[in-house]
Amino acid sequence: MQIGEGSIRTIISRLKDAGLIKTEKAGCLLTEKGMRVWKEYSTVFKKTEMEKNEWAPAEHNFAVLVRNHGERVRSGMEQRDAAIMMGAKSVTTMVLRNKRLTIPSVSSDVVNDFPVAAKQTIALLDPQENDAVVICGASDRKKAEYGALAAAWTLLDKP
Repeated sequence: MQIGEGSIRTIISRLKDAGLIKTEKAGCLLTEKGMRVWKEYSTVFKKTEMEKNEWAPAEHNFAVLVRNHGERVRSGMEQRDAAIMMGAKSVTTMVLRNKRLTIPSVSSDVVNDFPVAAKQTIALLDPQENDAVVICGASDRKKAEYGALAAAWTLLDKP
């Protein structure tokens, strides 16, 4: 994961303080609370790799669907900033609103305007009403994946 030993200790300490994990000689285990958070995470997020398309032009592209959080997408700039900080080179945020896949300030009908991207997104992620999809690309697979996840998390950080 390209994280230093000190950072790992801090992460483990924070997870323990939050009551999400417990540590034993054999390693770390999820607590009951941690298991609930993990189950919620796995029902909200869906991640997949994507082929190149109009909105995923990089060598490596990842998409993350964030279930039922589309109302938290404004212009897509917050998602872009988070992904770029993780090393992504291209970022697109889509939302399914009124039965249409949209890109804020760019397209009110992605299916018509960007058919290849729309077809891939629908086939791989099956977005439903009020779902958000973040697609990130980079020359490095991990940067694309981490960028997409960082962008997706911005949709959960708000109350």
